[in-house]
Amino acid sequence: MRQGFLSQYFKGVAVKRLRAVEVDPHSSNQHELNGASTLKNLLGEARINDKPARFMWLGGEDMIRSVDSAVTWYDAREQHPTRSEYRLYFRRNEVMDLAQADDLLIAAITPDDQLYMIVVPSGSTYESQLIWLFDFPEEVRPAAFTFNDVERESDRELTFAARFILEELGIEIHEPEESLFDSILEPYLLTGFPRTAEFSRIAREHAGSSSVLEAPDETLLGWIEFEERLFRRLERQLVSKRLEQGFMSGNDVDVDGFISFSLSVQNRRKSRVGLALENHLQEVFTIHGVDFSRGKVTENKAKPDFIFPNIERYRDDRFPVEHLTMLGSKSTCKDRWRQVLSEAKRLETKHLFTLEPGISENQTTEMQANKVQLVLPQKIHATYKAEQQGWLMNLEEFLNTVKKRAQ
Repeated sequence: MRQGFLSQYFKGVAVKRLRAVEVDPHSSNQHELNGASTLKNLLGEARINDKPARFMWLGGEDMIRSVDSAVTWYDAREQHPTRSEYRLYFRRNEVMDLAQADDLLIAAITPDDQLYMIVVPSGSTYESQLIWLFDFPEEVRPAAFTFNDVERESDRELTFAARFILEELGIEIHEPEESLFDSILEPYLLTGFPRTAEFSRIAREHAGSSSVLEAPDETLLGWIEFEERLFRRLERQLVSKRLEQGFMSGNDVDVDGFISFSLSVQNRRKSRVGLALENHLQEVFTIHGVDFSRGKVTENKAKPDFIFPNIERYRDDRFPVEHLTMLGSKSTCKDRWRQVLSEAKRLETKHLFTLEPGISENQTTEMQANKVQLVLPQKIHATYKAEQQGWLMNLEEFLNTVKKRAQ
């Protein structure tokens, strides 16, 4: 196990495609996974009864399910002198009820032996992300599990993309630089979260010395990653303090108060990251001397995140459309990328900046068909399939496009 690498969170993973006999109640009710002998690398050879396991279904932005259940690992031929036939039995649960034939199943075990059973739909973005994270081949066999020893074979560094995917799994990332963060955050331990623009400025001041003029992709990603880590540290400090105070209303437990507080934490996370990305993009454009307008109304009350060179030129019908550019900004796309289609109607091609790794081919093909050009920091391009990467644009290329159109 190495700090800052995938082995800090998983020591072994195995993957297979589910077959109808394993998940379709009309085909079988056996509740067992076939081709499981490879799981000896994950679970050993001894029988394990009712091992706790967390089943997860990642079906989409609003289709995430997590169920704590149990599995039994055994050799169906344990009495046979020479043959063995290992099987993994699972109890019926909501996650496996959602699973379908050809969905991807990943069995992963942590350094403290917690077992995850993760199911994602075939052809989905989650599938692309997890195959990349665990370094499995793109074509996963349906017949049997394929095993990876994380520390020995696929112990990737926890880059922004890797951290992004782990957090989608609900795994909390441990920060090794807490003392540095605490010194930066000390003024806010009493006053609470600063405004998003101020927080972004603080992150840029402390994130490092990359040159935004020479390396805009690397610099932007560094700013974003540092702010995210800074935010999570401050959030942990402030939330811990609030939880220590408890939730009581007189002599009764204040359930509504706790729920309201929990929702406020989640909503802050969601809204902040999108605004932070816009803040840092704005700083990049400013330093590069690019003219732009941010969040101005075009048609039908639509508000593109950025219009180049500015909203006045866009609203001037005499201004040549070939000199105009729009950029939407979404930290994650999911199905929300279609929102940009109704923005800046003068422009046939919409540019969309995102931080989301490994978006599925199905999604990017649909984007291309709708003339949406995806823009990502260069390092995140590697999480996409080779067939997709040639179409992707990085931030430096986008800047050059905008500057050329302004000439």
